[in-house]
Amino acid sequence: MFIGRESELQFLENRYRSNKAELVVLYGRRRVGKTETLRQFCKDKQHVFFACRESSDQLQLENFSEKILKRGVPASAYINRFNDWGQAFENIAELPFGDSKRLVVIDEFPYMCKGNSSIPSILQNVWDEKLKDQNIMIVLCGSSLSFIEKDLLSEKNPLYGRATGILKMQELGFYDAARFFPDYSALDKVLAYSVVGGIPHYLKQFDPEKALDDNIKTNVLTRGCVLYSEVEFLLKQELRETALYNALIDAIALGNTKLNEIRQKSLIESSAKASVYLKNLKELGLVEREFSIDAKDKERSNAGRGIYKLTDNFFRFWYAFVFGNYSELENGDVEGVYEYEVKPNLEYFASPIFESVCKQFVELKQIRQELPFRYSKIGRWMGQTTVRDKDNKLRTTETEIDIMAISSAADKYLIGECKFKKTPFDYGEYLDTVAKLSNEKQKAEFYYALFSRSGFEDNLIAEAKNNTHLTLFDIEEIVGIC
Repeated sequence: MFIGRESELQFLENRYRSNKAELVVLYGRRRVGKTETLRQFCKDKQHVFFACRESSDQLQLENFSEKILKRGVPASAYINRFNDWGQAFENIAELPFGDSKRLVVIDEFPYMCKGNSSIPSILQNVWDEKLKDQNIMIVLCGSSLSFIEKDLLSEKNPLYGRATGILKMQELGFYDAARFFPDYSALDKVLAYSVVGGIPHYLKQFDPEKALDDNIKTNVLTRGCVLYSEVEFLLKQELRETALYNALIDAIALGNTKLNEIRQKSLIESSAKASVYLKNLKELGLVEREFSIDAKDKERSNAGRGIYKLTDNFFRFWYAFVFGNYSELENGDVEGVYEYEVKPNLEYFASPIFESVCKQFVELKQIRQELPFRYSKIGRWMGQTTVRDKDNKLRTTETEIDIMAISSAADKYLIGECKFKKTPFDYGEYLDTVAKLSNEKQKAEFYYALFSRSGFEDNLIAEAKNNTHLTLFDIEEIVGIC
C-alpha cells in the first residue's frame, strides 16, 4: 500500500496536465521514497521509466536506447541502438503516445552524468532545439544532493534555467508515518516514529500487526535484518572515512550539540576539520544546524554558533542503542539489550521527538486556520532570561522554549511547552513557562499551548477554562488530529 506523498503527486500531476513541455528535477536523500513516488505517479500513464545504473557510458546508452526503441518510435524500424545521446534524447519526442504527454522518467540521473559528464550539455542542446516546444515531460531524479544542488541546478550548469519544476523530497512527517501503524495507540505511534522516523523504507520494515517492542527486537536489533546494517551500508556507500563519521554521528546522538563538544568527543584535531565533515553529513540530509528562532544573519553565518542535531530519527536510535551495544547484538543478546538498554530509556529518548510532533501539530493547525493568529516563523527559542531569585536579586539563566511561533509584525507569540513524562503537566511548570519571557517583549501578546503525554493537573485545567490565551493538548488530541 502506498502511503502519503499527496502534495508531491499533485505537483507532478499538475506538470503532466500543463499545456507545455516540462523538465522536472525531483531529488532527495536515499530511501526517502523518490522512485516509489514516481512509479505511483506513472501508474495508468503511458511512460518510459529508465533507472540508471553505475555502468559505462556505452552500456547506459545501450540500455536507454532499448527502452525508447521498444516503445515503437519510428527509428526502431531500422536501428537497434542510437548512435549517441543526442539522437536518443531527440527520439523522446517521437514516442507514439497519441495525444498523451510523452512522459520519460530518468531515475538516478547522476549515474548517467557520472559516466558521461557532457550529458547535461547534450540534453540542454536537444531541449532548446527540439523538445521545449513538444508535448513532453522529462523527470530527472537523483539521490546525490550535492550533485543536484551544486552542479545540475547551479548557474554554471548547462541545464540552469531549463527546469520547469524543482522538487526536493523530504522524509514523511509524523502524521503520514503514523498511518503505517493504524492500530497502534497514540503513545506507541509517537514511540514508533521516534525509532524509524519518516523514511518509507524504514517504516515498511516494521510489521503493523506486531507490538512495538517485537518490531524493535526483530527488525532493528537482530543480526541479518535490513535495519540492523542499514546505517553502515548507507555510510559506506556515500562516504569514505566511515570510522570518523561514525564518531561524529555518535557524538551528536549522545547529546553533544555544539561544534567544539562534537570535535572533542569525536577526537578530531580542529574545529575547521570537524565543520567540513559535518557539512558532508548535512549534504546527505543526516545532520542539520539549528538556531534559535530569533537568530540574526550574523549569528547564522558564524560556524561556531548554533547546535547540531541528527535529522533522521532512525540514525539517532541506531547510534543510541545499536552502535554502543554492537558486540552484544553480534552475539545474539537481543533480549538483554532491549530489556536493559532500550526499554528503560526509550521514552526519555523519544522526548525531543515528541516536541517535533507537537510542532507539526501547530503547523497543521495553521493550515486549518485554527490558531489565534497567523505566524510567519516557527521554531525553538534558545536564549537567556532574567528572573528574580528568592532574595529578590536578578539572575540570568540559559533557557529554551520548545516551540515559539511569531507573527509577521512580532506583536503576537505562541509559546509551546511539551512534556513527555508519565505524570501530568503541573501548574508550576506552566508558571515556569510564563516566566521564561516575563521580562521580554512586554508589549507583545502571548498565547500559551501546553502539550502533554499524561494529561494535566486539575488546577491547570481550571486555569485554561478561564484563560483564553492558554490551551491544553493531550497526546490523544495531538496524534488524533488527522
